[in-house]
Amino acid sequence: MLKTSTTGEQAPGAALLSLHNLQVLYGGTIEAVRDVSLEVHAGRIVALLGSNGAGKSTVLKALSGVLDAEDGELEKGAILFDGHPIETASAERIVQMGMVQVPEGRRLFASMSVEENLIVGAHLQDRGTLDEARDFVYKLFPNLRDRRSQLAGYLSGGEQQMVAIGRALMSRPKVMALDEPSLGLAPKVVSEIFATIKALRDSAGLTILLVEQNAKRALAIADYAYIMENGRVVLDGTCEALRRNADVREFYLGLGAGQKRTSMRDAKHYKRRKRWLS
Repeated sequence: MLKTSTTGEQAPGAALLSLHNLQVLYGGTIEAVRDVSLEVHAGRIVALLGSNGAGKSTVLKALSGVLDAEDGELEKGAILFDGHPIETASAERIVQMGMVQVPEGRRLFASMSVEENLIVGAHLQDRGTLDEARDFVYKLFPNLRDRRSQLAGYLSGGEQQMVAIGRALMSRPKVMALDEPSLGLAPKVVSEIFATIKALRDSAGLTILLVEQNAKRALAIADYAYIMENGRVVLDGTCEALRRNADVREFYLGLGAGQKRTSMRDAKHYKRRKRWLS
């Protein structure tokens, strides 16, 4: 992975990953995602934000080729990765091409050691590449080296998230998609995880699609962001611009006029007052 400079704006030219007018149905009838389009350019962190149930994780499942595991189906739309259509590709083929997902809830093999979990992520690599990737992960997360023989199920939540990210990095991806990496973690641990995500972009040049409910954390490190509501993208822009947006500040960052926290009473008018849905 080579170092790539960043500008804080979506890069010109073709995107490394792009979605065009995705529609996803569950059980053939329930529409979870409608006409979602987004782009992820090389060497950028792109955040996909929204409340629980907005459709963010469904977008990731479509990208990763695992919709059928939950009776989901890509009804229409196109997904291009590195210039190639992947909407009908298998999950294994998508990983081979260089896109890997860190799932919500980590999903480690609890009865396997830290090192064994990492090796699982390198099952498509040769021995030399495996050793190099493992050394990179241990350098990134030094405490995992100390716990390499410990069962993953006995790690703290933060350490498990480190293993999950490390396992994804073992495949030497071009794009890493993270699904709610802050979920269930203490604020200090979240800060460490997000600092690592930022370092992977800044120092390793990794391209990252970050799915998060924690808008404040995500907007602090991402270059560009999309906001989803009810299965569709309702707003997008550079993170700097979104942090200045009055609706984003009020309804996602919890800040009203004068930097005061929005009250629960005001939040009840959320859908009625949100200008981008009017």
